[in-house]
Amino acid sequence: MASQTSTIRYELDFFSTGTRCSAWHYPSQLEQQSSPCIVMAHGLGGTRECGLAPYAERFAAEGFHVLVFDYRHFGDSDGQPRQLLKVPYQLDDWRAAIDFARQLKGVNPEQIILWGTSFSGGHVLSIAAEDKRLLAVSAQGPMVDGRAASLEILKYAGPIHLSKLTSCGLIDQARANIGLSPLYIPLIAKPGKLAAMTSHDSLSGYQAITNPGWRNEMSARTVLVLSLYRPIKKAKKIRCPALIQACNKDTVAPAKSAVKMAKRMPGMASLKQYDIGHFDIYTGHDFDVAIADQLAFYRTALQNSLGLKL
Repeated sequence: MASQTSTIRYELDFFSTGTRCSAWHYPSQLEQQSSPCIVMAHGLGGTRECGLAPYAERFAAEGFHVLVFDYRHFGDSDGQPRQLLKVPYQLDDWRAAIDFARQLKGVNPEQIILWGTSFSGGHVLSIAAEDKRLLAVSAQGPMVDGRAASLEILKYAGPIHLSKLTSCGLIDQARANIGLSPLYIPLIAKPGKLAAMTSHDSLSGYQAITNPGWRNEMSARTVLVLSLYRPIKKAKKIRCPALIQACNKDTVAPAKSAVKMAKRMPGMASLKQYDIGHFDIYTGHDFDVAIADQLAFYRTALQNSLGLKL
């Protein structure tokens, strides 16, 4: 069914290891028999409703199919308990979404592009290290080194804050072990409050892209594994063209780690750096600049894959 937006959009479902995931399909607005497809999902605790539609609409207008999905346990997708973030689950959801995208009408299955942001920026780079059929991958403000991100929290919030997060995580994991409901903590809050993100720009930045139904919470056990998630270790395995967009004033996903990952890739990485914070890239002028760079990168990757000028 087409939803009521300025761009044609269809509500679809696919299954990831038996769990239903909700997705939007934006068909290409250009008349072509076979087109590339960009697969998208949000970062830590985000859903497709949180500022992804403007990207998808622009990509569709430029001739790309777009598949935007919610992870299991989040948004309109199934999965209990709610707001449960497990990296292996989310990576499986990416694999299922890619397989689903390859089967969409009008999509060239050999022209799949991954788009990630923040936490999902790390996901798409992890998947690119294993899926050799991908046309390209782009990651804006990517979280590629959980250890560096944890040190950033320690830097701006202090050791007491980090120890409180850890304690909440341990309590939540203990509750899970005996079958109790999760202990939730806020994803974002003002500096000095208990939340996963409390940098000076986290609250205002995240609120600028959230929808009224968005839940500002996640299962606390997630904080126990975030520092262990390090897509940067897979940099040398990525063979497809990759665009890394680093935000130099990023307090959530340190830019130094993103730059380091781009430099470790075997010669096919494009690095763009912007003198902005983590959340600036989603709106206004910074959004326009970033998406223009993404589109230019996609066109070049497609041109190189076809061996002709589009």
